[in-house]
Amino acid sequence: MDMATSFVYPPPPSMLLNTMSVIGLAALAQIAWSEVRGNHLKYSKFASSSSPQPQKHRFGSFSSRIGMLLLYTPAFLAAAASFFLLPSNDLRFLLLKSALAIHFFKRIFEVLCIHKYSGDMAVDSAFIITSSYFSSTVLMLYSQTFTLGLTEPPFDTKLIGIVMFVVGIIGNLYHHVLLAKLRDEEGGKKVYKIPKGGLFNTIICPHYLFEIIVFWSFFVISQTIYSFSFAMGTTFYLVGRSYATRRWYLSKFDDFPKHIKALIPFVF
Repeated sequence: MDMATSFVYPPPPSMLLNTMSVIGLAALAQIAWSEVRGNHLKYSKFASSSSPQPQKHRFGSFSSRIGMLLLYTPAFLAAAASFFLLPSNDLRFLLLKSALAIHFFKRIFEVLCIHKYSGDMAVDSAFIITSSYFSSTVLMLYSQTFTLGLTEPPFDTKLIGIVMFVVGIIGNLYHHVLLAKLRDEEGGKKVYKIPKGGLFNTIICPHYLFEIIVFWSFFVISQTIYSFSFAMGTTFYLVGRSYATRRWYLSKFDDFPKHIKALIPFVF
């Protein structure tokens, strides 16, 4: 316990935050397990089932580009609005606001200018992910307000968090560009190929690995219990999703290199 309190602020006097720290982590862990079991959130290559028959989504669907914009825009607006709604001269709070805003702005930029889309996204899956991103952004910012005026944790890690954020954001962008180039090679058609270049030569989901680094950077910058909980939950989800993604490639490509792992080079 003493070691933990050296790195994080004490629990906030908020039943909402403390409850959501537990519920959010449990929900993301459950979704991760569902991914491993083959019950996927319906977007990207998992937008449709493996059945040759066309699949109807229970609540309908919309284009992947529209769906992706819906995922990231509310969270970006919440982060941007925090500069005006939660004014503060606290450096840690400013860094957290900036990191969240930059991350979700980057994702919107990628949707509009980098990624190539041809499929659809289920409405219910979009609602789950949008709610998760938006609520976690709001709650991370809200949690940070309880740290204002408190004594800093003995180990101040916000500068390490900045380095992690920069590494994560650049690594994620780079590997998204490599994925987009696969579509360029096929004239923008929906043709899947085994990605190559960068860390794709050792793992199939390097973009997930760097996204995990980004979400852990939010915790390392903020040093709050809620941001730790959400970083852990996001890690669980992307571990499950990457496992399912590697399994999908193995099922689709007979020549898929067996040495390529899911998320962690040479390990998993």
